[in-house]
Amino acid sequence: MRVLAAMSGGVDSAVAAARAVEAGHDVVGVHLALSRMPGTLRTGSRGCCTIEDSMDAQRAANALGIPYYVWDFSERFKLDVVDDFVAEYTAGRTPNPCMRCNERIKFAALLEKALALGFDAVCTGHYADIRTDASGRRELHRAAAWAKDQSYVLGVLTAEQLAHAMFPLGATPSKQEVRAEAAARGLSVAAKPDSHDICFIPDGDTRGWLADRLGETPGEIVERDGTVVGEHRGAHGYTIGQRKGLAIGRPAADGKPRFVLEIHPKQNRVVVGPREALEVSELAGSRYTWAGAAPEAPHEEFDCDVQIRAHADPVPAVAVVRDGELVLTPREPLGGVAPGQTAVVYVGTRVLGQCTIDRTVSAVPQPAS
Repeated sequence: MRVLAAMSGGVDSAVAAARAVEAGHDVVGVHLALSRMPGTLRTGSRGCCTIEDSMDAQRAANALGIPYYVWDFSERFKLDVVDDFVAEYTAGRTPNPCMRCNERIKFAALLEKALALGFDAVCTGHYADIRTDASGRRELHRAAAWAKDQSYVLGVLTAEQLAHAMFPLGATPSKQEVRAEAAARGLSVAAKPDSHDICFIPDGDTRGWLADRLGETPGEIVERDGTVVGEHRGAHGYTIGQRKGLAIGRPAADGKPRFVLEIHPKQNRVVVGPREALEVSELAGSRYTWAGAAPEAPHEEFDCDVQIRAHADPVPAVAVVRDGELVLTPREPLGGVAPGQTAVVYVGTRVLGQCTIDRTVSAVPQPAS
């Protein structure tokens, strides 16, 4: 097969490309230039898609003896990921930019261009597994090493995208093995630290980054009954479940710590309450997709597990498509679920699908006003 290996400049994508070459595929490496500041330098494990990452990817491609190119996707990345991130926070939601990047850049824009150029598959260094069912249809499954499993951020992939995806690291039992393999192959990225945080906010200061773009507009912090307990500098600087940085001027009447429960951007208001009020009994989203074949009867309730964060534990739930939404009811209430987050649905190790959460139902009744 002709395989396009997406090479981020990290050890995972380099080893994935090496395994594709070793498997006998005709491999071409490509680095996606996503930053609008191509001279940006990397700081330890913070940031990615920098000029240093591009050079690391090229060194790896040279060591593997494969052609290497840099494709400028910075404009598409700004529109589909960065601008979406800002718009979601403006709307009082908590987005996951990694999901949008995988959905719209790595497995939409990149795959579209790869297929147009005659490639059969796109290879990445994600820790996930692709299996084929009895009917020959491809399914997305968790990686062998659950500690490194990245199937959650791939939950947005469709059947068509899975048909052209390749994840050579899916069966690898540990990251240590990948690093050892990179060292044995003479790849200079063998000891390179993993990147973390949001790639376009390398210093990790999301609130400051948003304030620079959206400004600061003071507003009220209120209890669920409407009692004003403090003031904020901009509702977009808060996320559901946040405790630190609330600057509430006086203790709550019940003496319990306060957490962000709701964000109302139109009123520029942040609602806070006790931890137990974060628990939700239902979550739903109209923007849902299936990763491979859809359930046989999605309009009938079925058992599943739901995961709401990349590193969260999956929890048992009941799912159903109703009134244009994928509705998920966890067997036990879930805490800290925010609109804008992604709920990924599993059946066993298989990723069945996902939805962007539009609404939640609180497990704790609203107090009478």
